[in-house]
Amino acid sequence: MNYHIALIAHDRKKEEMVNFVIAYEPVFRNHQLYATGTTGQRIMEQTSLSVHRFMSGPLGGDQQIGALVAQNVLDLLIFLRDPLMAQPHEPDIIALLRLCDVQGIPVATNVATAELLVKALDRGDFSWRELVHRYKS
Repeated sequence: MNYHIALIAHDRKKEEMVNFVIAYEPVFRNHQLYATGTTGQRIMEQTSLSVHRFMSGPLGGDQQIGALVAQNVLDLLIFLRDPLMAQPHEPDIIALLRLCDVQGIPVATNVATAELLVKALDRGDFSWRELVHRYKS
């Protein structure tokens, strides 16, 4: 199945996100990708992947991805957060993570967890999401 995956990275985590996506490009190629502005642009510049880009996170991109979560469209969120830097749009970030909890969307906030989830995706362990899509209101 073609799953919907959002990729977000804070400024000091963008290079790490790009390297992660390069490493798993064959897996990501089979899915619909979404990203906030600069993160999506950098991924497209350094891979052959197509990414639907939203606005930059602080300008509303996190909320745009949150709308996908609220509609239960998104299947996986990889959000490489910078835990050592305060973010001016922290309330938007918390709201996005809360929505993922409400909808039961798997979230990775670091590369270690992201790798586990992407490997699970590649193994077919996300088939439960097909039921969610079939029965969503």
